[in-house]
Amino acid sequence: MALKCVPIFFCSQKPQSLLEIPALGYSRGRIVLDLRPIRLECCALGASAQSAICLVEDEKPGAKTSPTGKIDNDGNTISRGFHKDLNLLPKPLSKADLSPFPDDGSNVRVAFQGISGAYGEDAALKAYPNCETVPCDQFEAAFNVRMISTLVAVELWLVDKAVLPIENSVGGSLHRNYDLLLRHRLHIVREVLLVVNHCLLALPGVEKQEVKRVLSHPQALAQCEMALTKMGIVRVSADDSAGAAKIVASSGRRDMGAIASARAAALYGLDILAEKVQDEDDNVTRYLVLTREPIIPGTDRLYKTSIVFTLEEGPGMLFKALAVFSLRGINLSKIESRPQKGRPLRVVDDSNKGSAKYFDYLFYIDFEASMAEQRAQNALEHLQEYARFLRVLGCYPMDEVL
Repeated sequence: MALKCVPIFFCSQKPQSLLEIPALGYSRGRIVLDLRPIRLECCALGASAQSAICLVEDEKPGAKTSPTGKIDNDGNTISRGFHKDLNLLPKPLSKADLSPFPDDGSNVRVAFQGISGAYGEDAALKAYPNCETVPCDQFEAAFNVRMISTLVAVELWLVDKAVLPIENSVGGSLHRNYDLLLRHRLHIVREVLLVVNHCLLALPGVEKQEVKRVLSHPQALAQCEMALTKMGIVRVSADDSAGAAKIVASSGRRDMGAIASARAAALYGLDILAEKVQDEDDNVTRYLVLTREPIIPGTDRLYKTSIVFTLEEGPGMLFKALAVFSLRGINLSKIESRPQKGRPLRVVDDSNKGSAKYFDYLFYIDFEASMAEQRAQNALEHLQEYARFLRVLGCYPMDEVL
């Protein structure tokens, strides 16, 4: 009897992966990757799709096989038949199969907030030097199309990745962007540490003392507050720093300047009147790169994992939650708390005073360990004992400031 061997496998022949990997989820006893195929295509790795289905017959026509497939009609022990050409068999999936883009970002479209010349575009180009950058009007647009139909979206497969600023060494955390991480089912796959060099820009031929007003993003203006105060310059908020440079270039006004990057000056034909006008020389912004699918974590380099959770009620619960990392020698590099949206208040019965109301918080934590390490698995399993909700936002390689 002929045995039909049908190797079933799937791979991606498109820039996007055919796997939707919604989350790094929790399962009792271990943290697991939830791999759920949403649509499959059968194709051969290194062979044509036609050869992916192959017929395998016994070597002797008429040979009889026992139910176990080990004894022929001569009483000899034989192994199960398999295809003669091993090159036609499907190969196991690797990291490259789930990461179809080269490391340099070739054929990758990356969304950022602002217009060309924005710091977000600089972060995208640092992460993927050969990528195609796609500007968005606002951070929400980098995730989804809501108010303006022309905005690009990662969730709608219009772009491949998005860069999102999450904190600055001077201005601190960007709280709204933390809320976006939980609101959208995207995964952190990379972090980018970008050194910020704020420049005072103006029209060609303008002297510094001629500038009376300066435009830029509120964060940039706040980071240059002392320097601009000493110059006696009035600060005017704009949607983004590169947009401010474009406004100055198109206005033709000699008394107007902008705080933006040196690349924005080159793009819009402005002169750089002063560099590093920020109050702190060491000004670094941390960006996160988000995609629809997580990467497969490894141990070949330093990794960071980001999680968000809420805790059960009780004294010392936050202490217990943080202790699960300390007990395993895992360093915490970031902790942020945000009021839980939808249920900001919790009522607690008290026999003496009636009821008390206070905020219910979400805790965002970054810890320096890979999900491929057993200690990280054990730490999150332990954390689950105290957490009412736990979600892994991403596990990704750590970046360095160059």
